Amino acid sequence: MTTATKNITWQQHRISKEQRQKLYTNKPCVIWLTGLSGSGKTTLANAIEVELYHRKLRTYILDGDNIRHGLNKDLGFSDEDRVENIRRIAEVSKLFVDAGLIVMTAFISPFIKERDFARSIVEKNEFVEVFVKCPLEVCEKRDTKGLYKKARAGEIKQFTGLDSPYEEPINPELTIDTNILSVDKSVDVVIDYLLEKGIIHD
Repeated sequence: MTTATKNITWQQHRISKEQRQKLYTNKPCVIWLTGLSGSGKTTLANAIEVELYHRKLRTYILDGDNIRHGLNKDLGFSDEDRVENIRRIAEVSKLFVDAGLIVMTAFISPFIKERDFARSIVEKNEFVEVFVKCPLEVCEKRDTKGLYKKARAGEIKQFTGLDSPYEEPINPELTIDTNILSVDKSVDVVIDYLLEKGIIHD
């Protein structure tokens, strides 16, 4: 217990997590999309959400850029700030799971340790790590936001994949190579997994 939390008591809600889950047909989970900038995380997260929406399921997307406009706008891109960025997202994701939703996170989340932390704070079957795999040269060629160009020009420091490391997942639930699979096929892979694990139902 830290000094900041020693005088704080966890408050139990009158409605439990299990009671909230009974309101939904799905089981709650975090679909944690990780990969290099330009690999297709946000595109895939949005496409998954559209499919789940059409199935009348409750979802939400936490996207790296959007979160940095609000909750994490005080953070930069040092290794320390990246760690704190993911810690906060992990905690927010846990709250969404507690509420009974399927939450998708689209973050580079470059470090294994922080992704393992995100996994550790939810229950065993509530975390689906999806490695959105794509070769660096393809991500750089796409460069949808112009970030690689700026990084190569020295305008952005500590850019993941160039001068800051990306640690690939060792044993993710899913690996989706967006250089090979279309968006629709990638969505099918995720949906098939969720069906197989009983997180959603036809």
